[in-house]
Amino acid sequence: MRELVTVQVGEFANFVGSHFWNFQDELIGLAADPLGDAVFKNQHLNMDVLYRSGETQQGVLTYTPRLVSVGFKGGLGSVSARGTLYNDDVDTPSDTVTWRGSVATHYTEPCKKNLFLQSLSEEEQENLVDGKNSGRGEIEDKDIIECLESDVTFWTDFSKVHYHPQSLYQFVGSWVDAQEFDNYGIGKESFSWSLQGEDIDERLRFFVEECDHIQGFQFIVDDSGGFSAVAGDFLESVADEYSNTPVLLYSVRSPSSSNVLRENKKQIISRDLHDAISFARLSSFCQLYVPVGLPSLNRSKAATHLCIDDQKPYHCSAVYAAALHSIGLPFRMEAQGPTTDSCYVSGAVHVNDMVRMLAGQGRQNMVAILDVAMPAPTLLEKHLGQSLLGSLQPLTPEVKEDAEDLLALESMTAHGVFESGGDRASVSELKDQISAAYEGETVRPMLCHLSAAQCPLPVPLPFPSIFGNLVGQHGQLLATPISGVSTRGSLDVYSIPMAARLRSSNAVLPFIERRLTNLLRHGVQGSSATPLLRSWGFGREELEDMGESLSKMVLALNPHSLSSSDSD
Repeated sequence: MRELVTVQVGEFANFVGSHFWNFQDELIGLAADPLGDAVFKNQHLNMDVLYRSGETQQGVLTYTPRLVSVGFKGGLGSVSARGTLYNDDVDTPSDTVTWRGSVATHYTEPCKKNLFLQSLSEEEQENLVDGKNSGRGEIEDKDIIECLESDVTFWTDFSKVHYHPQSLYQFVGSWVDAQEFDNYGIGKESFSWSLQGEDIDERLRFFVEECDHIQGFQFIVDDSGGFSAVAGDFLESVADEYSNTPVLLYSVRSPSSSNVLRENKKQIISRDLHDAISFARLSSFCQLYVPVGLPSLNRSKAATHLCIDDQKPYHCSAVYAAALHSIGLPFRMEAQGPTTDSCYVSGAVHVNDMVRMLAGQGRQNMVAILDVAMPAPTLLEKHLGQSLLGSLQPLTPEVKEDAEDLLALESMTAHGVFESGGDRASVSELKDQISAAYEGETVRPMLCHLSAAQCPLPVPLPFPSIFGNLVGQHGQLLATPISGVSTRGSLDVYSIPMAARLRSSNAVLPFIERRLTNLLRHGVQGSSATPLLRSWGFGREELEDMGESLSKMVLALNPHSLSSSDSD
């Protein structure tokens, strides 16, 4: 087995991760349901790639994500940092008193569980008493959905997953307002890796050392503010200790992070430098860097059949998590033998294989574009598969449309897609039709790897109500809208077909060039921002090295570029 260890750094990254793990938990439950859909029973996915088996001191078997999550102190809401499975060692007040002076006690009321978390607690209690699942008591599903739509404050508010005590790390003594934790410098100031990093390292080591053959690290990082600095130090430590283990990094941002009021030129320069330094530092410690997060998801082509509230992280993170789930399926597909043509999955790869495929002609520290079709359309009998390719839209910002790159490299995953007769397309049909569609393209990528599966994306109960009225019960795109409704949720849509794609293409050049230009203009050539950069811990020599690294990225994608250390 080739395990993956997942790391989530930052509040929005944990929102994305919460949805991601909900998908996995739903898949596990559907596979075990004797009355469930057969398509979920024949997933041919090895969940042990993402999960670990364990046992509590009471002998209760556990199955928890192989995960390290980093966030603010107090950012777990009503959930304990030790999770809910291993509460045998919960701290209790000591009877020993050594202090003789006056004592002031400051007590904060714990966060109350919302209806969804209450329903989970009730269900677990019923399982303990009856030995089986007998429902959610008095709490109805529709009330749970209304509660989540109106009031999600923490990423744990909609998490249906049990976490290991080593998974959830909170800043010790850090009570910084999330709105003020908005740049690389404050992240460096608030978090000292030399003082707090060893605890995070130990948590990561706990999961790595029990792996048989780790295939890589999957980082999800909110790089819009101070957590970028925390992630940079974490990645540097990982690169030192696990130098031969590839890192796949998703840099995620919520639309709200793009709507910061910029009152003056100084604030604009600070934000531009943050983006440049964050990108330069994070990309230098991973093999594949994938920016995810549009300034407005709701107004994007990716949300054609969705109804997104950009101001709700609960909404946006669900779409990004679905795309990450889909593009990561090949990492845990069961590899088929040379004479076996599975009708369920095809195209298993490991993280290192993915990196090598997208690296092409020696590209390193690649920046890849993430595209998604959610839901993926039905395969057509005419113009085979063309609508599926055409429906893929970028979740990566600042991407050049209609870029022609003959050296482009792509890795695509399609799963749960329907064929024109109304049944789910077989894996061979998917492969044949999508391959035919690529053959018909005027400008084709140099390489396109395809992974396919019949199992769709399950829609768990706490998933937001973001589907439009043209989305059917199993994610089919309908010819006429459902009357009387504008949005549909998990009580209406049970699963959806998905397609996602990673592209190594010169279409990402605007994203890199903007950060390079700002780094050179404000950091290397300018002097007005020097005090700011020094307060962030960066000197001229280090900034020049960053500029050189970004220039090499640009040149790798555009050999005719004039970008250099003396560019404007």
